[in-house]
Amino acid sequence: MPKTPSAAPASDATRSALCQHLRQALVAAGSPWAHESLMPLPDTGLAHDHIRLGDSGWLARVPKQSQLDLPALANLRYQQACFERASASGHAPRLHSVLPPDDGLPRGALLVECIQGRPARLPQDLPALARALAALHMLPLPPVADRPPLRAPADPLADLAAEIGRQALHLTDAALAPATLQAIQTELVALDALVARPERPPVTLVAFDAHPGNFLIRPDGQAVLVDLEKCRYSHPGLDLAHATLYTSTTWDLHSHAVLTPAQEAGFLSAWAQHVGHNTAHNTARLAEACAVWQVPLRRAMWLWSVTWCAKWHATSGRPPVADGEDWSQQRSDPVLVAHVRDRVDHYLDPATVQRVREGFDALQRTWESRA
Repeated sequence: MPKTPSAAPASDATRSALCQHLRQALVAAGSPWAHESLMPLPDTGLAHDHIRLGDSGWLARVPKQSQLDLPALANLRYQQACFERASASGHAPRLHSVLPPDDGLPRGALLVECIQGRPARLPQDLPALARALAALHMLPLPPVADRPPLRAPADPLADLAAEIGRQALHLTDAALAPATLQAIQTELVALDALVARPERPPVTLVAFDAHPGNFLIRPDGQAVLVDLEKCRYSHPGLDLAHATLYTSTTWDLHSHAVLTPAQEAGFLSAWAQHVGHNTAHNTARLAEACAVWQVPLRRAMWLWSVTWCAKWHATSGRPPVADGEDWSQQRSDPVLVAHVRDRVDHYLDPATVQRVREGFDALQRTWESRA
């Protein structure tokens, strides 16, 4: 799930220990920044700690867990591929190197470009987000054999439905209101029906976490997507949905906004114009092929988000684990955890669920009127 508002820093002892282990890893790797001052950033995400390497322009991205449930080294290699491929778009940080797991940093770390910018402000920054995602989606699609280690299922839509299904196993344990449970189950049935159809949307490289809180806006107005651990080869409509869904735009206080259907449709149109004007990589027809899928994929992305909320609700009370996926509240600052709990409860509230589902129909009408 995306980044959250700035939380209070972790305890001084925890911060000091993390910096000490990072410095030891930098020294062992012969890093030119081994003796830079190490500056921990506020705890704003459930999956990583971040430590700025002095004034070098780089920072250490230290995993707390793997959201894809990968072992430590595989998680690093996956993220390495995410940064290397997405940075080719010009709208993602560059990767410098990877620090392998060791006793001090059992999940290792990645050294990535430290982007200087401010949080996204909606709706005014929607055109910049649309441009950034268009650049990502227009990257040349590699041959199937060259897509790993990133996820590249033969049928991304069916794979997404299966992923949502696994998260939905936690619906019962999440103690949902009957109206919420019924609504989610209705949407799950509709998704199964969509998957049963033979048609499929286009496939590109996607971020799969393209939520406004994961963007920074440079002084020149360029949007940079800074969280790239979930990239995969799937459907661009999922990114477009994640950038503008209510469950995304109201997650982070810094980018908090409630968009209208007209603003959501305008964002889709801006993205379509950017990909439609590009002929270098044969994406001129990408927007046209994606148009009919925008709202169906939006419903699917919302299903992914709310079933994740149910999963977090059901599993976050567990103790930390040494490897793989770990949503334990003990991994993060209490202020951050309290914020996540507030958002999860809000998104699973029947009134919020009804509001979002009604928004799908409103966007469909607005989007069709622009066709």
